[in-house]
Amino acid sequence: MEADEGLILNVSSLPSPYFHHSAGHKKFPKTLPNKDKWQTKVPKRKLQQADEGTPFKRKRKLSASPNKKCTKEANICMKGNLSSKSPKKPSTDRQNESLSSRPFIKTSCLFKNNPEIPEIHRGGVKQVQEKVFTSESFSQLDLHPHLVSTITTVLKMSSMTSVQKETIPVLLKGKDALVRSQTGSGKTLAYGIPLVQSLQGTKSKIKRSDGPYALILVPTRELALQSFDTVQKLLKPFTWIVPGVLMGGEKRKSEKARLRKGINILISTPGRLVDHIKSTKCIHFSRIQWLIMDEADRILDMGFEKDVTVILNALNTESERRQNVLLSATLTEGVTRLADISLHEPVSITVVDETWDRNTPKQESICSPAGVEEDGFAIPEKLQQHVVVVPSKLRLVTLGAFILGKCKFEKHHKMIIFFSSCEQVEFHYQLLLKVLLGGQEAKEPERLPHPSSHVKFLRLHGNMEQEERTEVFQKFLQCKTGTLLCTDVAARGLDLPRVTWIVQYNAPASPAEYVHRIGRTARIGCHGNSLLVLTPSEAEYVNSLASHKINVCEMKMEDILSSLLKDDRFKGRQWGNKKSHGTNPQEVRERATVLQTEFENYVHSSEGTVRWAKKALQSFLRSYTTYPKTLKHIFHIKSLHLGHVAKSFGLRDAPQNLSASMAASLGKKTKPKPKRPDLRRKTPGKRRLAEILRSEYSSGIDSGISRVKRRKRHGKPDNQKMQS
Repeated sequence: MEADEGLILNVSSLPSPYFHHSAGHKKFPKTLPNKDKWQTKVPKRKLQQADEGTPFKRKRKLSASPNKKCTKEANICMKGNLSSKSPKKPSTDRQNESLSSRPFIKTSCLFKNNPEIPEIHRGGVKQVQEKVFTSESFSQLDLHPHLVSTITTVLKMSSMTSVQKETIPVLLKGKDALVRSQTGSGKTLAYGIPLVQSLQGTKSKIKRSDGPYALILVPTRELALQSFDTVQKLLKPFTWIVPGVLMGGEKRKSEKARLRKGINILISTPGRLVDHIKSTKCIHFSRIQWLIMDEADRILDMGFEKDVTVILNALNTESERRQNVLLSATLTEGVTRLADISLHEPVSITVVDETWDRNTPKQESICSPAGVEEDGFAIPEKLQQHVVVVPSKLRLVTLGAFILGKCKFEKHHKMIIFFSSCEQVEFHYQLLLKVLLGGQEAKEPERLPHPSSHVKFLRLHGNMEQEERTEVFQKFLQCKTGTLLCTDVAARGLDLPRVTWIVQYNAPASPAEYVHRIGRTARIGCHGNSLLVLTPSEAEYVNSLASHKINVCEMKMEDILSSLLKDDRFKGRQWGNKKSHGTNPQEVRERATVLQTEFENYVHSSEGTVRWAKKALQSFLRSYTTYPKTLKHIFHIKSLHLGHVAKSFGLRDAPQNLSASMAASLGKKTKPKPKRPDLRRKTPGKRRLAEILRSEYSSGIDSGISRVKRRKRHGKPDNQKMQS
């Protein structure tokens, strides 16, 4: 035992090169002769090492490797082992060196083993554009003078947009119309102005008790509120015409009371209107003259097709003749089918820039869906579209850096970020609120950001209460800067002023949805920008957009991450008090790693936040499986690296229980678990297998004995059981 102890002590004092078998040294012997002999040989070898210096030569050969710092540290450590004058100093130096090199080791985790970012090759895509404003004013139309003055003074519009110029005269003639125009081109006024003009000019003055004369169907509650606000402004000089809104989330009792008093222009979501048709006796459509379906394709996409059928049947039974209008930025097969059912000899109005196609007529018959795809989608002229390809591990850091760069350091931006599920909106809202609003807010985590702060976060999705949704909608309308995290509930028809950036964190399921999302910016001639975030496996989506004449230009991930150099909160320890000069790639990587660490620390700070992150991750995976077949070769769940995707949700590892949820989302049948506990336990071996077989094919004696034991346990003797 003493020899062994001495051996251990002497081995710890040996330098590291002697533990490796190389060309210049013999292999360390497995068995040692005796203690005295070994101790006499060790000093001799140390002298050889000091004189010849062969280990130092070997270290110098490795100096060609990129990590020169590590070789210097190794030499310092070796010299510290050899010198006997100051044994404590090298250990502290080693600790300081390891602390300073720690950020470099961490960056290798975040920026290593990522797939290569493919180059995006874009051909010459001629984008379809339409001229927004025309030189003609509303005074040139045959409108009531009070209505013209309201448009110019209250709505502050002097000239008509292209879609208004083409649509208003057609509707004033009493014809049905199918209107297709880009988002943000003024479609609400295109139907609102002729509607108010026709109702105020009726022979017998409209009374509130008459009930609805016009019905406007919209897909979302926010769009219902916005349309109601616009119609209310148009009706300012015509106080006897009463508008009203019906939508989910409101109290039915108060809505029924309003219906009893009377609503002349009824704005509603399809589901709530069907609810009132079935349950409210006072609602009637005997005087209906107008049926307007705004964002008709979205109404069908949200599953309201049956509700629309119920509404059309109710209208047809009570009113013989009415004027019908369908409006949307995109025309789908469902819309053309709905137009065939609801419209009578309609005029199809498609506004396209004359510089793009001079042969396209402005008013044409209803085109087929194939024809729509050939024409492409109309994009606002002053909208700049960007795409960034980011590996899954770096998605969260890139999003955080982009928000800080635009909202904190440029300070004049209003941003909307689209996610594919409500759970993702809630998770990212809390995560970004706690991590990006650091500094003063980090000391008081429960405190909300100060109103003067340029980085403000709001959220909007379908699982929120209606009061909260309305409050958030109004807040974002009024604020000059801020970031709204939302689902596609805010993708249609909403006119949100001063929005400068649209970020699509999850790619939309169709080019039409892409057009509606980016249409929240660059509205009515204003400037705007959009950013689409894709992973390397999704880069082909750019070609899919190009096939629909949608042109995007690439933005580099490194350029977005470089905005972290402006924020000293994410400075690595290695740089100390040094100021960052230019864009040092290593410093950018270290700062990105510090930000990722902040995200992960918050997520893993409690079991609740980890559970929240897992829930958001599962909702993302479920939504990823819902892409249509035409895009499955781009968005396939098998192309995802679950560990890297988990990193983008602040999780350090992929959750273990994802296999069951993944199988459920893919529609695979999982094997049912055995009911018997003895079959559930894995006990390999012939003996256990024999026991299982004996229990399966026993004669019943064992089961009888077990029944007796069970009765005794419950306190019931056998004779009582037999008597009963």
